[in-house]
Amino acid sequence: MQLTRNYSLEQLIYSETAQRERIDNTPGPDIVKNLRLLAEGLEQVQVLTGFPLEISSAYRCPELNRRVSGAISSQHTQGLAADFTCPEFGPPVDVIKAIRNSGIDFDQCILEYAKWVHISFSTAPRGRVLTIYDPLKGYLDGLRDEDGNQIA
Repeated sequence: MQLTRNYSLEQLIYSETAQRERIDNTPGPDIVKNLRLLAEGLEQVQVLTGFPLEISSAYRCPELNRRVSGAISSQHTQGLAADFTCPEFGPPVDVIKAIRNSGIDFDQCILEYAKWVHISFSTAPRGRVLTIYDPLKGYLDGLRDEDGNQIA
């Protein structure tokens, strides 16, 4: 099922872990509605970057989320979040700078371990930018380097 021009339901529910461990990651109708909102937001990001996004994770059913050690309150379990890279545009930090400065109405945009972008969308977007390098130190407010310094 095509959700938007570039994003299908199958793409946003696919998981190597679910395949390998035989976890049924099929969403219900309410989640599919959220996945449409997510896909619409991802379309905006793709237009902004000018390149396809490489989605590594989007919807995760509760069992899959537990299996990958996701946060209990993860927006992935609601179909509102995706993790991605866009190597043709640049490193994740540059993607987040572009999103932050674009006017796209996102809920959260997180630089995760300097390796990928986590982005979520909601009907009441907060526009929060966060960074995480160490799960013991948790999320840092704003876009930060590994020493905790704010990135312009």
